[in-house]
Amino acid sequence: MTAMPLLMIDLDNTLVDRDAAFRVAAAAFLAEHGLPEGDLDWLMTLDASGLTPRREIARALSERYGGIDAQGFLDRGAADRITLSDPVREALVEARAGGWSCVIVSNGRTVQQETKIRNTGLDGLVHGWVISEAAGHRKPEPEIFHAAAAVAGAPLDGS
Repeated sequence: MTAMPLLMIDLDNTLVDRDAAFRVAAAAFLAEHGLPEGDLDWLMTLDASGLTPRREIARALSERYGGIDAQGFLDRGAADRITLSDPVREALVEARAGGWSCVIVSNGRTVQQETKIRNTGLDGLVHGWVISEAAGHRKPEPEIFHAAAAVAGAPLDGS
């Protein structure tokens, strides 16, 4: 039996529009705390598409707004607002129908990333996922890609 080809796919801002979800969550956070809505651009820049460590964002929010606790917003805000577009859903269905093993490979915290995967229904559209926190390796380290291949039971050749 020949192994199915492996398709490894990033989660944030590839399968799902993480920045759009963060923008909605950030706007709600500012409104909930009576903070200036004009600070939304500042917060989006600070977030840097999720590349800024959450503890740095929490510290910056606390400094700017006098000790405000932003941890709930940072832990759940964007993850709870992530959606999966129909074209992405259809593309994954087509890839699987075409014989591809699909595995999500994502940097981030396990609980947060799995919340996104489950809330969007991606868990039923892919063969599995590997998240850096659980794997102990981050992209672009080769070990995370080897772990993804192992999840799918597929070789890395041709992936």
